[in-house]
Amino acid sequence: MHATNQKSRRGPIRVAIAVAAVAAATAISVAIPAAADVARAPSEPKPTIVLVHGAFADSSGWNDVTERLQKRGYTVLAASNPLRGLMADAAYVRSILESIEGPIVLVGHSYGGAVITNAATGLEHVEALVYVAAYALDEGERLVDANALGGGHTDLADHIVIRPYPGAPEGDADGYIDPAYFHELFAADLPRKQTAVMAASQRPAALQALFTPSGEPAWESIPSWYVVASQDHTIPPEAERVMAERAGATTIELDSSHVAMMSHPGAVADVILDAAG
Repeated sequence: MHATNQKSRRGPIRVAIAVAAVAAATAISVAIPAAADVARAPSEPKPTIVLVHGAFADSSGWNDVTERLQKRGYTVLAASNPLRGLMADAAYVRSILESIEGPIVLVGHSYGGAVITNAATGLEHVEALVYVAAYALDEGERLVDANALGGGHTDLADHIVIRPYPGAPEGDADGYIDPAYFHELFAADLPRKQTAVMAASQRPAALQALFTPSGEPAWESIPSWYVVASQDHTIPPEAERVMAERAGATTIELDSSHVAMMSHPGAVADVILDAAG
């Protein structure tokens, strides 16, 4: 009788244990997919990085930086800057930016800095600006004005070759750096063999861009980064420092010629990656 009663009591206990086990298994089966869903949740998209070259150059100057950024998984677009005038060039680059979905980090070198300053104004998906030895102009400021900031001086204007081009507005022409001075002024820390090729293949800029007042600067509302090239003989380093400080930019200084993205591609890529967050 005692044994029978003990056995009868074990029955409900076993049922209770079985129910608890089923409940635990159900909880686990629900919890595991939930955790997996969290792990698979899409992260914030990486920004597209748009690189804008300046005068006397083309997009190939960004090649080494582009390679480094692509290795980190970024989509990169090295835009071709028309070099036909500040507002026309800014409108062209803006049309590219408007065609890109998602966040953008916009990078400008040299005159390309003046272009991005005007192209990005009011575009909410441009999340950061990066200036590489570039013009971060203020409203109403011209390139020729910016060169004098901080008491700096450049001999670039003394070594420009002027050539007419068809359909140029009255008084305008194309400007090239005299190849005999290209290495010294533009890229003194690159091999002469390389700069000889760069001088021969340089793209000219319409000279009217030097005298066009800039519009409302994008850096007033977009976080900015700046790479100062301390050995720059095209834009005075003194002027670069003033523009960087005025823009409230996160700034680094490299012992570099004007083409910091070619002579120090790793350091420049790191700044862009920092801007990309």
